[in-house]
Amino acid sequence: MAGYVGIQAQISRNNRMSVFYLIAFPALVLGCVYAFLYFVSGDEYRGPDVDQVNSAFLSVAPIVSGIVLVWFLIAFAFHSKMIDSATGAHTLERKENMRVYNLVENLCMTEGMTMPKIHIIEDPALNAFASGLSEKSYTVTLTRGIIDKLNDQELEGVIAHELMHIRNRDVRLLVITIIFVGIFSFVVQILFRNMLYGGSRSSKKDNKGAIVALVIAAVAYFLALLFRFGLSRKREYMADAGAAEMTRNPQALASALRKVSGNYEVQAVKNDDVKEMFIHNHPDKSSGFMGGLEGLFATHPPIEKRIQVLEQF
Repeated sequence: MAGYVGIQAQISRNNRMSVFYLIAFPALVLGCVYAFLYFVSGDEYRGPDVDQVNSAFLSVAPIVSGIVLVWFLIAFAFHSKMIDSATGAHTLERKENMRVYNLVENLCMTEGMTMPKIHIIEDPALNAFASGLSEKSYTVTLTRGIIDKLNDQELEGVIAHELMHIRNRDVRLLVITIIFVGIFSFVVQILFRNMLYGGSRSSKKDNKGAIVALVIAAVAYFLALLFRFGLSRKREYMADAGAAEMTRNPQALASALRKVSGNYEVQAVKNDDVKEMFIHNHPDKSSGFMGGLEGLFATHPPIEKRIQVLEQF
């Protein structure tokens, strides 16, 4: 892990990355459209007509951009409701658990942060996540299991980790990447189903276009996933380091992660995008080539490595 660079540096970096992804993902979408038009133009006797491709691209680019923008705005506006629906989370009332509220309030007062909402998932598993796009929607969600099974110091470390995701703007950056990767995933699924069920009824030219579109979309989806998962893994290390600095007790968070690693699967949550937000979500370790692939597509770094880093503070 790279050295801890400080809170303000992390916030600035994540703000820049948010802008980068807001530009890069639409550019990748438009690049896929151009590539499709290029490879399906012409025929077996003559190559693509670049002028014709450029003209066609200029005609469809505004339409594609508009669809992407509408998709993004809808997902951006309703992401909190989607998360609550996927997890079954509800508000944890102050009178129901003063212990949790006191821990969150004390950390927020120490750091000069606005108190986020606190939600709970009624599940015995040990897990937690942060969500939201602004101070009005920032939320720390804890499972019943993590509240009941961790002592105050361990739970404080977990809460500090989630507060760091909020302070570093990780939650906003993650939502942006999830939305755009979701666009590529949707396109790949539609194209694959179209080939699977409609290929026999299509002409040779239509089949060529469908294959080209599927290959381009699949490559773009693969690249987007690599960027997204790489970013997700790095943000966990940074939030761990920030939590250790915030609480001045890295051993407590290390102890919490040990307990989390043995029981982190929240049975009610099936959505992989939501699982990516949890403090821990990592497949069982495999060796060899498959282990390397799992490492590339893992949303979190191995918890053993995170514990090892924390113990070096």
